[in-house]
This record gives sequence, C-alpha cells and structure tokens, in this order.
Amino acid sequence: MAAIILSLLVLSLSLFTVISSSSLPGLQILQAERQVENIEDDPASTVLLAFPPAQFDRLALVKAAVTVGKKRKKSYVPLEVNPTEQPSPPNGTKYYAISLLKPLLKGETTSLEILYILTHSLEPFPVEISQSDSQLVYYHDSAIILSPYLIKQQATLVKTPSNKVESFTQVEPTHRSGNELRYGPYEDEQPYSYAPMIIHFENNNPFAVVEELEREIEVSHWGSVQVTEHYKLAHAGAKHKGVFSRVEYQSRPAASGVSSFKHLLAELPPRVHSVYYRDDIGNISSSRLRTSSKKSELLIEPRYPLFGGWKATFVIGYGVPLQDFLFESAAGARYLNYSFGCPLADTVVDKLTIKVVLPEGSQNPSVEIPFAVEQSLETKYSYLDVIGRTVVVLEKKNVVPEHNVPFQVHYKFNPVFMLAEPLLLASAFFLFFITCVAYLHIDLSLRK
Repeated sequence: MAAIILSLLVLSLSLFTVISSSSLPGLQILQAERQVENIEDDPASTVLLAFPPAQFDRLALVKAAVTVGKKRKKSYVPLEVNPTEQPSPPNGTKYYAISLLKPLLKGETTSLEILYILTHSLEPFPVEISQSDSQLVYYHDSAIILSPYLIKQQATLVKTPSNKVESFTQVEPTHRSGNELRYGPYEDEQPYSYAPMIIHFENNNPFAVVEELEREIEVSHWGSVQVTEHYKLAHAGAKHKGVFSRVEYQSRPAASGVSSFKHLLAELPPRVHSVYYRDDIGNISSSRLRTSSKKSELLIEPRYPLFGGWKATFVIGYGVPLQDFLFESAAGARYLNYSFGCPLADTVVDKLTIKVVLPEGSQNPSVEIPFAVEQSLETKYSYLDVIGRTVVVLEKKNVVPEHNVPFQVHYKFNPVFMLAEPLLLASAFFLFFITCVAYLHIDLSLRK
C-alpha cells in the first residue's frame, strides 16, 4: 500500500504533570492523529505502523480507532491491530498492521487515532543522586515519525512534567513554550526518515516499578473468592548515593528525597473483607482501608521510604463475595469475571502472573481476554483434595494501567463434587469412631 500521511503526532511525556495519581514510572504515551490517503490503484485494507527495534521491545499496548463525524459529533470506532512482518525491513524496523473497516480506494482518505504505550523509556541521568538532589532524565526519540509511507505534513509536540529543561536537540523548526516543545511542521518527508532528538529534563516523580507480581485468585463455591498478591517492588529512578538521613527526610520533606515515595494506593474491589498487608518480618500496620459500594482503597506504606535502586517485597491478601464475581452462562457453564492487571495505582509491572485456582472437579477451562497473554494449566493440592484443583495460569510482561480490564475464566462443574469434602470428613470421623469402638471391645491381654 502506498499512502500519504498527514500526521499530527503528540508525544505525551506529561505523565506526571497534573497530579501524582496520574503519574507512571518510566512510561511514554504516544497519541497520534493521522489522515491517510491511498494514492495507489489497488484498494488498501491495512495501514502499517513502524517502530525501531528498541521501541518495539518496550511496547506495552497499541490501539487504533477510526474517527467518524466532525467536531462535537466525532466518535471513534476501534480497529484491530496486530504485529506483522515485512520483507527486508530497513535497520531492523518492526511493524504493526491496522485493519481498516473497509478498503480505501484510490484518492480516498480516512482519519486514524493511534495510541501506543512504551515502558522504561526515560533514562535517569545522572544515574546516581544524593538525598537532596533532583532527578533528571533523558528522553530519546525522533522528531520525524518513523513511517514506511511518504509523510505530507507532520508535527511533534513533547510535554515535559516541569518547566525545567536542561537541554534539547534542535531540529528546525523547533519552538519551546513552558513545558512544551514543538518540532515541525515538517513537510514531504520520505519513507523511513529519522531525525534523532534528545531531551534532558527534570522529573521528580517516583519511578515505582513492580518487577514481579503473582496474583492467586482462589474460587470456592462455598461463598468466597480469596485473592493473594505477592509483590516485588523497586524504585527504577536514579540510584541513591551517600547516607540516608531520616531526620532530614522528615524535617525537610519538600527538599529532601523529592523523587522517593513512601506510600502506594491499591485499588481493590468493593465489599472486600479479611484484608491483610505483610512482609517476611510479619504484619505491617501502616495501612488504611477505605471502602464504599463502588470500590475499596487500601493505602499502604512500606517499612521505609524507597529511593532509587531500593526494593521491597510484601504480600496483600483479601476476600470478596463469590456472588459478585462468579456467574452462570446460558449454556450452564460457570465463569469468573475478574480484573486483569495490577491493583497498585501508577505502577508498571515488568512481569505479571495470574493464577486462577478453580474448585476441585472443574473441567474444560477457557479464558476470554482482550489481548494476548501466555496461558498454561497447573494442578494444585489443598486441604482434603483428592484429584487436585485445576489452576489457569496467565502471564504477561509490560503491564500498564490500561490493561486493568475484566477477563473471564469459563469452566464446567458438576455440583456432586461439592459433597466430596463433607463426605470425606464424615468418612474420616466414622472410621475413627469405628476404630475406637473396636479398640475398646478387643481384648489384647495374654492372660484370661
């Protein structure tokens, strides 16, 4: 497909600009509005998105939608986006293909809204800072969007979290106003044009990264769903150097440890109960739970504030009512409807593992989820289990808040299996009683 792209590309680094709850560590959100025109005789049914290899490996999410209507009546229709390969890509370029609703004929145009998210895109420099220093980061990209098509016109807008910009690459025309840098507009750029740019700016927002998260969701047909979450948390910003002074940290909070963080917010389902927060030492009492009919919020505070390079491990557990998350389909099968992703706000998860432990006797499990994940099955044995419980394992890397969407696990279950544990207990007590009676009535003495 040969096409001309008229593009306004917005590289939004303002992840931390408004309030801290909207911040995301080392995350880059790119949103582009593109007008695509087919200049070939053959109809075009797909549009390619090109990425450098380094960016492709850090992609967490790619979305596209076609715009319908104008101004106030504008709406968006989601489009299918999938990774694809092209013959002989220059410099190892990687691609995603956007499937259009209908093929574009020669001379026809369409407007696309594209969103993709990259993790670990900001590089701290200097790599080590003291307790009283501000955190500075590098951002690397191209002022001209990488594209396999001729670009008729394009502009790039970069928003930084603060007005303190140490330096930036000049790719004329370049204009700066406050915390905004505007590159372009550029016209008649050839395919695969590239204009490197580096921006060095202040970013004191905490880089909270969950290196590994394992969530175990155990379903019990006796009325509860028990959730256990194991966290390995790290501060991925500039590493802390020197001695940590808690006196200075507490007496000068506005100037000491400005890039550190000491509390996190976990967004839990409504009507949670039996909530606990602990680590290897034991229970951590520095937490506050707020519940409502729509959601529950658990504000947790680690045993010590986290500076760059510091880590913490802990466990959060809670129970939720079974009727809120387990349903029965029209075909008679049961399915669990739960939220994917990480409950901690403003965090990136390098590796997420979700284990759904189904009741003993469950058969034919299947998963419905709106994006690609690795799936596998395991068997877990718990108290009074005979044949073991089926465990559905879902794994995904580079998980961001946009992945916090519902997913469903369908399975078939014979209600007879609910009698297995009560019958097993009753049989054990009965055998114990018979053994005691037999022992009392048997004479084992050698003399009469």
